[in-house]
Amino acid sequence: MNRNKYPAQTMPTYCTRFLLVVLSVVLAMPVATAQQKKKGATKPKPKRQTEVGPAVGGNTATPIDRITAAEGFKVELLYSVPGTDQGSWVNLCTDNKGRLLVSDQFGGMYRITPPPAGQVISQSMVQPVAADIRAVNGMVWFKDALYVGVNDYEQKIPSGVYRITDSNGDDNLDKVELLREIKARGDHGVHALMPTPDGESLYLITGNNAKAPEIADSSPVAQIWGEDHLLPSMPDGRGHNRGVLAPGGIVYRLTTDGKTFEAYASGFRNIFDGAVNHDGELFTYDADMEYDFNTPWYRPTRICHVTSGAEFGWRNGAGKRMPFYADNLPGALDIGPGSPTGTTFGYGAKFPAKYQSAFYALDWSWGKLYAVHLKPEGSSYTATKEEFVTGAPLPITDAIIHPGDGAMYFTIGGRRVQSGLYRVTYVGNESTDPAPTTPNSVGSEERKTRQMLEAFHGKQDPAAIGTAWPYLANQDRFIRFAARTILEHQPVATWADKALSETDPNKQVTALLALARSAGVCPQHRGDNAAAVDTQMRDKLFGAVTAIDAKSLGLTQKLVLARTTQIILNRFGQPDDAMTLRLIDSLDPLFPSDSAELNWLLCETLAFLQSPTAAAKSIALIEAAPTQEEQMQYARSIRMLKAGWTPELHKKYFNWFLKAANYKGGASFDKFIEFIRNDAVASLSSQQTASLSELLAKKPVKKSALENLGEVFKGRSEKEWTLDELSAASKTQLANRNFANGRKMFAATGCYACHRFGDQGGMTGPDLTSAGRRYSPHDLIDQVINPSKVINEQFSSIKVLTDDGVMHTGVVVNLSGDTFTLNTDLTDPNKRVSIDRKEIELMEVSKVSAMPKGLFNRLTQDEIMDLLAYVISGGNSEHAYFQK
Repeated sequence: MNRNKYPAQTMPTYCTRFLLVVLSVVLAMPVATAQQKKKGATKPKPKRQTEVGPAVGGNTATPIDRITAAEGFKVELLYSVPGTDQGSWVNLCTDNKGRLLVSDQFGGMYRITPPPAGQVISQSMVQPVAADIRAVNGMVWFKDALYVGVNDYEQKIPSGVYRITDSNGDDNLDKVELLREIKARGDHGVHALMPTPDGESLYLITGNNAKAPEIADSSPVAQIWGEDHLLPSMPDGRGHNRGVLAPGGIVYRLTTDGKTFEAYASGFRNIFDGAVNHDGELFTYDADMEYDFNTPWYRPTRICHVTSGAEFGWRNGAGKRMPFYADNLPGALDIGPGSPTGTTFGYGAKFPAKYQSAFYALDWSWGKLYAVHLKPEGSSYTATKEEFVTGAPLPITDAIIHPGDGAMYFTIGGRRVQSGLYRVTYVGNESTDPAPTTPNSVGSEERKTRQMLEAFHGKQDPAAIGTAWPYLANQDRFIRFAARTILEHQPVATWADKALSETDPNKQVTALLALARSAGVCPQHRGDNAAAVDTQMRDKLFGAVTAIDAKSLGLTQKLVLARTTQIILNRFGQPDDAMTLRLIDSLDPLFPSDSAELNWLLCETLAFLQSPTAAAKSIALIEAAPTQEEQMQYARSIRMLKAGWTPELHKKYFNWFLKAANYKGGASFDKFIEFIRNDAVASLSSQQTASLSELLAKKPVKKSALENLGEVFKGRSEKEWTLDELSAASKTQLANRNFANGRKMFAATGCYACHRFGDQGGMTGPDLTSAGRRYSPHDLIDQVINPSKVINEQFSSIKVLTDDGVMHTGVVVNLSGDTFTLNTDLTDPNKRVSIDRKEIELMEVSKVSAMPKGLFNRLTQDEIMDLLAYVISGGNSEHAYFQK
């Protein structure tokens, strides 16, 4: 089990010619840019490369002088892979003799004996593996065999799980057995394998384009998944994965002969790897959907604690479930934009104890290797992240801890980009003595409770219902989820009446959620042979949810109740008029709420029910919401609402679309706005269409994010605030602040355009949600007034000079073959340029921050203090700074 997934040079100075070119570019930048666009417009769309390009210009393995590691760590480039001969490497593991096994994404495998410290690898040391296998995207040495996950883009061999062994004892892997074929396409297919905590089976990691094979009835995931959209979900604006339905990416648990395949957890987008900690808990790193940037349903890449039967809510297009949806689980830590690849724990590393216990998560597109520090909380975990190794570009694909020398080895490559093999060692002064390998005592009782419940998953047991019931209202969300999953594996007839008659509303809302999912079928998953909708059960469920005094519930239970109501409506259909009015009467008093999350669900539900008050309340929320995400969500929710409109409300609604035309987001953002507007127009009567004809025909005036920022403070004079005066003010003026105004100023100064804060905001700058825990008021002020003083390495720009004399500045956000892509305007994720690495003359990290100076200049001191208090509080209105 040698995969460690289981416990056991200074930049070149500018030459004279370069200085002259830079000067000419600066003086003639608009002309150069226009010429470049004109030139680029005549080029045909490039075809995807079929082989790795030659190592010329900037098309080489990332040199060490462009790689930064945590203090005390050293990175060595051991081998720059000759791409035309050995491809582009994506996976690593060790065999039973401690040798490295590596795989080419579009080719075969190689075996390497790691060199001693200070030495590099020569091409002659890289031995081809004899086995007739290709396109390995995951591998692990387990029980005297190499198990691999094949994801063959070119379909030269079946994708799926294979076992490779030495048939004759000559120390060469040559026997290949296909254990289970899995249909897959593209990047989101069959990926990594790792041993289960008991050391008897394997986990298999797959993305959302791997078609589920036959799944055993003993699976912890109850096979009752659905899309469960109350309103029609909008497909991706660029067509990505249209028609791909739940369950999404799955973590399987399989026997070593491949005969038993259980769905252990589901609802992922594109997980590539996973690892098990000393507590026996599985973790993975799931992908975001970059086309969704700055939409309300965008979910950053995130670390997920993968528990038995878990659902993580990926659905196509705009249908993704947010963390507060009761029918899925949240991530342990949001990372940000990126492309997740390998993961491993640091167990066995000759690193300081903190890094031995870390979970390492790799980001291919942004070139980051994160050390994630997990902390038990209840039966799950919270986490913080640290940039352990970074580079630009550094398309990092996999990492392992070598069981012999205790070093970390990692590869870069994938998508036919130039590959390299690197080694990370600790050369600092801290102790590297082995850290404890025993399970963590913190949270152990809660984990035992959850694991006791999980033992009932995938089977029917007379004791199951009685065991689960007391935990349906447990404050621990993962325990509550495990208890509900037990019910969903039992015959509905054995517990339906108990759910419908439960007198504790805190338990009942969760029991009714389980009943709605188990007794109903999502229309998009209803087959030709499915039974008719059970109208008697529908009426009983609606009767039960309307009998609950919703106002008496806490926020968590209100969220469960609202989501349960949505699933009943989706799976059982709309009730009669009398029950519709009862539903409106029960939910309308809750809307609007102080909770944006509850407003999300209530707005959708009341709009679906055609509540007469939904239009006026929703338009008021749109006008008050400081972020484009929140505004967009309310606008989406009421796009098919026909009741309760007045001419004035309609004018406000359609004027919002003129404003939203200037909002920025991912590649599908504009299309999503178009889809919402199209549905809204289609919902108008002919009379309403006629009366709004002039407004509907009006074209938006396009403005940049900074131009929109100027509109907010139009007419104000500017003051160039100094660090000293604002820092001094923060020592005495942070009490009795105005939360609403702080949030308003956060939006008005453009912070949301680039920065994530809570569940809203952009992804092209550092996440500021926890900034108040990491920085003092003085430091936060300093970073705004002097943005280039200290630049977060994750968002550092690079300056690239190409052979034709054009200078580009931006952040590397993607790679493919010999090209990489820069985002040249952090306020607009779509402002991108692709550069052929073979045509790069010089490249260096920019010392100028993409964040503009002077963002405080048109704010008053009180407004700055409100903004500062808002950031430090993490968006918590109950923080001491806001107490009067």
